[in-house]
Amino acid sequence: MSIDRRGLFRGLGSLAASAALTRVDELAALDTPPPVQSGFPRKADFRIPAGQTYLSGAFTHPMPIAAAEAYHRAIDNRATVGGSGGWNIRPKIDPRAAFAALINAKPSEISYLPNTSTGENLVVECLGIRSSSGNVVTDALHFEGALIHLMELEKEGLDLRVAPVRDGRIDLRDLERLVDRKTRLVEVSLVSMYNGFQHDLKAVCDLAHAHGAYVYADIIQGVGAVPFDVRACNVDFAATASYKWLMGDFGLGFLYVREDLLGRVVRRPHWSYESAAEAEIHLSPTDPRSPTPVSWTPGATAGHHFQLGTMASAVGVALGVSLPYLLDLGVAAIERHRQPLIDRIQRELPRLGFVPQTPLDSTSPIVTFAHRDPDGIGRKLQRAGVTIRVAPYWIRIAPSVFNDEADIDRLLEALS
Repeated sequence: MSIDRRGLFRGLGSLAASAALTRVDELAALDTPPPVQSGFPRKADFRIPAGQTYLSGAFTHPMPIAAAEAYHRAIDNRATVGGSGGWNIRPKIDPRAAFAALINAKPSEISYLPNTSTGENLVVECLGIRSSSGNVVTDALHFEGALIHLMELEKEGLDLRVAPVRDGRIDLRDLERLVDRKTRLVEVSLVSMYNGFQHDLKAVCDLAHAHGAYVYADIIQGVGAVPFDVRACNVDFAATASYKWLMGDFGLGFLYVREDLLGRVVRRPHWSYESAAEAEIHLSPTDPRSPTPVSWTPGATAGHHFQLGTMASAVGVALGVSLPYLLDLGVAAIERHRQPLIDRIQRELPRLGFVPQTPLDSTSPIVTFAHRDPDGIGRKLQRAGVTIRVAPYWIRIAPSVFNDEADIDRLLEALS
């Protein structure tokens, strides 16, 4: 599905539209605007030390220089006596609105989160899965933290069904065999953190919805790296942190909840001052309502349902720069830049004895290979100044907007 930038914002709330459509003007007003550069690779947008090649965006992605500078200004303000102390620090562009624009959602469908796993746990909790007699369907390529959560619930009696991996993929037919009328939730990762396998999320949602089930997607390894549209795939819930392909930092992410589920299917799991659209304290003796310590009106948005307190405000400031940066680059353009690099890695590493784990037709940002020598590989890469993910039995390579063929040359030379 191809959407131009202005077309992406049609149908969003006014906050999303105004924030997204004015992002270029507002970025120009920053003290240190992003460098002007055309095309890819975007090396000038990042602080890359000489002699270093970074191919591990799936582990944690560096911030663009402009986002990092905004982040530093926010922290300096927080540390300044007599300043706002961080309370009035606001990003120039609302990150909630920018994220909503990125995934074609409404800002009212987005809640801030501290991390992805919080989102997955909240979805399971608010659907009443623990006390349900129904089942949950997932697959072996789903995020390990979510699998730990679900498998612990299985010990308590949850009917958990896990589709197997076949040739680096999850076959939709295996999911079809597991989903039935008692399925409450289907949980998948949009892009697998292990090998980059990417679900046809619309097909998964169509399957689940045909049986009356809901779908939760862990999108941390996909959003910002591959095109993702919540309307096109009709997903019910999705969660991500921001320190990977959104180019933010630890401590702040997003939960998407389809608007028509709020207050109808989704039970409000917790209450806090963030749950109120309006609240007033009545403790002053001159307040005629003083016998009641507080009055409030419950809010109806995703944020009102799920947020419990203050967010990581400095990370929000950084996201107010990095998310518009992604919108301006265009995720489809990022994907087109990256694919030749991925294809070359897929061709060359098997010749060096590495065993492919990622489907050859993958268009995700991740490519993985099996191996038996983590120490030897780690030493080679360290000497060459190349960073990838080296696990005990597999390596994961994840190029980004600043990588080019020279980076792949250095990788291949280090591993040969």
